[in-house]
Amino acid sequence: MLLKKQGYPEESEIVLCTVTSVRYNSVFVNLNEYTHSGMIHISEISPGRIRNINDYVKEGKVVICKVLRINKERGYIDLSLRRVNEGQRRAKVNEIKKEQKAEKIIEFVAKKLKKDVNDIYKEVSDNVFKKYDLLYPFFEDVAEKRINLEELDIPKELVKELKEVIKQKIKPIEVNIKGNIKLVSYASDGVEIIKDAIKKGMDKNIKILYVGGGKYNIKVKASDYKAAEKILKNSTEAIIQYAEKNDVKASFEREEK
Repeated sequence: MLLKKQGYPEESEIVLCTVTSVRYNSVFVNLNEYTHSGMIHISEISPGRIRNINDYVKEGKVVICKVLRINKERGYIDLSLRRVNEGQRRAKVNEIKKEQKAEKIIEFVAKKLKKDVNDIYKEVSDNVFKKYDLLYPFFEDVAEKRINLEELDIPKELVKELKEVIKQKIKPIEVNIKGNIKLVSYASDGVEIIKDAIKKGMDKNIKILYVGGGKYNIKVKASDYKAAEKILKNSTEAIIQYAEKNDVKASFEREEK
């Protein structure tokens, strides 16, 4: 990884490490995201009694650890393998994969510009890390148009190439939810009333399709579930409110994922 954070990790931080040495009662590792090394005591390798430490770790193995204690004066970092739960392990692996994807974007841009990848990485990260801990969340915000790359103090040529590659490599997050709304009217102009009711629920993020028997399928697309739920709620309430005011029987049923 190109990423090297400044200073020391925080206590309880989950870190990626590479085993450099295995002793009879301890393991020494390099912290991949920092310029420091650390130690895992045999009691922090795994719960229970350990007969042979080599059954658990070997030199060169990449492991995910939890930071227990830091002594900056001596440069000691005590780590634990056994105190990392499965959820934390998955989250860290996912974070690393995303950051590696961000670094691939930097590598691709550097190749296009025929410049050294480390120089491009430093130029971008020096700006990004003022507000972000990692590159990938920043690139995601660029893809989602929540932030403008022009805000960075970097050359226009680099901004142009980054925007193009980010657009290609990182697709905006999209969630979809749906439900069915049933509208029934026995009035002579019932069809027109129902059409008007449906129009009340239309939105740029909504598709409403008639499926038969007075039932309409409503599909909502948004960047996250909270936003999608709000859009769906506003749409169905607007339709039902208009329908009931005009003596149309209306009911809504959420379709599970």
